[in-house]
Amino acid sequence: MQKQDNWLIELIKTVVYALVLVVGVHTTFYKPFNIPSGSMVPTLLIGDYIFVCKFSYGFSRYSIPFSPNLFEGRILARDLKRGDVAVFRYPRDLSEDWVKRVIGLPGDLIKVEKGLVYINKEPVKLKKIQENYNWTSERGKLFVGDLYIETLPNGVEHYILKSDPFGNGRLDDFPERQIPEGHYFMMGDNRDHSNDSRNLNDVGFIGYEYFIGRADLIFFSTQLPTEPGSGWWSFWKWPTSTRYNRILRLIQ
Repeated sequence: MQKQDNWLIELIKTVVYALVLVVGVHTTFYKPFNIPSGSMVPTLLIGDYIFVCKFSYGFSRYSIPFSPNLFEGRILARDLKRGDVAVFRYPRDLSEDWVKRVIGLPGDLIKVEKGLVYINKEPVKLKKIQENYNWTSERGKLFVGDLYIETLPNGVEHYILKSDPFGNGRLDDFPERQIPEGHYFMMGDNRDHSNDSRNLNDVGFIGYEYFIGRADLIFFSTQLPTEPGSGWWSFWKWPTSTRYNRILRLIQ
């Protein structure tokens, strides 16, 4: 009887230690996150699973599971960098995590005119590299756009996708504003299919406290979410639905 009790106690201790380790890693280091929408195509595709580095920007209440109100501001705070792909809490619904790219920093003058971004009065450089880039939305609808390389003022280059002609997109115009201190201007790489800081009545500038971390790595990718009636549980489809060329890809 004593041996059985000891075995049960050791099992409980092992489970508790494992839970503490998982919560510690989740809270302090990396959080897994899946991409449910096409707002960051072509950088992130629907069905990508990514790791978000929490200590990149320090820790706020939103870095901790269940977001307990334990402290104000950030601990070990570090600045976001222009061009980072970052995950943050959507201010209008704090149960939602969103992922966009950092385009404007605190104090910047930001403007979008006919789809072209201006930072501190200077237009951001664009270079078209591909026409007729195809992508599929979360509802299975096929879209076609042109692929560009956008070069930010600090030299960071990344892809953007433009489906509508410049000047015809829903959020192709944003009047010049100065980004408030402690806030950032976020945009999706899929410019005509992203709700982001250009929509002042909804998203607007994102406060520093809402950021969870920097998106660093795609650790798995599957096409299953775009197939009606399918999901990650359809394990028999994994061999043919997995995007093997995206596994362990760094996010830039």
